[in-house]
Amino acid sequence: MAVASTVPLTSREDLSLAYTPGVARVCEAIAAEPALAADYTWVGHTVAVVTDGSAVLGLGNIGARAAMPVMEGKAVLFKQFGGVDAVPICLDTQDVDEIVSVVTALAPSFGGINLEDISAPRCFEIERRLDEALPIPVFHDDQHGTAIVVLAALRNAATLLDRKLADLRVVVSGAGAAGVAVTKMLIAGGVDGAEVVVVDSRGIIHEGRGDLTPVKAELAATTNAAGRTGGIAEALAGADVLVGVSGGQIAEEAVAGMAPGGIVFALANPTPEVHPDVAARHAALVATGRSDFPNQINNVLAFPGIFRGALEARASRITDAMKVAAADAIAGVVADALHPDAFVPSALDPRVAPAVAAAVAAAAQADHA
Repeated sequence: MAVASTVPLTSREDLSLAYTPGVARVCEAIAAEPALAADYTWVGHTVAVVTDGSAVLGLGNIGARAAMPVMEGKAVLFKQFGGVDAVPICLDTQDVDEIVSVVTALAPSFGGINLEDISAPRCFEIERRLDEALPIPVFHDDQHGTAIVVLAALRNAATLLDRKLADLRVVVSGAGAAGVAVTKMLIAGGVDGAEVVVVDSRGIIHEGRGDLTPVKAELAATTNAAGRTGGIAEALAGADVLVGVSGGQIAEEAVAGMAPGGIVFALANPTPEVHPDVAARHAALVATGRSDFPNQINNVLAFPGIFRGALEARASRITDAMKVAAADAIAGVVADALHPDAFVPSALDPRVAPAVAAAVAAAAQADHA
């Protein structure tokens, strides 16, 4: 990564405009009307990519310095796919109060905050508090980016199978950041929450369990209306959809218990919860998080366009309506050419980010209206 000027600096006149004395007039204008920062500085097109290094890729808690290559890579993706400038910021603290305080103090330099690779359950509180405190969009990509692309993929998968989202019984394996967000996003997008079953490392989440965190207790209250208990095999018995976001392996016997013509999204990376070749023996449609198998569910389909649209609309937050709009836009890119091996757009498809940006901006304007 590097920083480059967008204006020439080859003469004394250039320098007097870009810096002193000309810059003082811009400062005075912004002091009088702070919103002008989005017009006259990089704030209107720049995002902070913030991590504490606690949940980096599949590497775990490797710390702030070791997380920098991932944050730089994320920033490059923002620029390449969304035309959004991004700055990696790796914080050498994993204290919730300190993270919220530091990011709040940094916020005037940016038009949005992308939280990245922060472990659950702290990530939920950090995002909530920053979202409440700041007048700019705050987005934890590990949660919402994954969830948005999962909803897009499930929309197209259901269309291929001539099914309706509201008729699908869905199992989400994993109740961390991604699992919680996927569950909420699917329900917001049309899946019947009563027919969703979430499974964590201790089994099916239900209201009778006494070991639930507040986040999981909320899931228990909004899912699994039948009160199913047991483990992943019991959850999958007769299910139509498996969304794996846990990293834990799922036995073939459990997948075999799903209803005929099912859908399996095994998204753990690099090792899916169930190998796609095994999943294909029991499911009609399969997706993974890997680029070397068909139907890669990749966050890069979501976050560049989401922030571009939010920044263009001057949105103060990213709402559920904007997330659903993003999912619909992603699904729509390939809606006219659906195939069992291509119901998710390629991560390199140049149509995706502009479509997502337009949909998100329109949803933001509708929310504001």
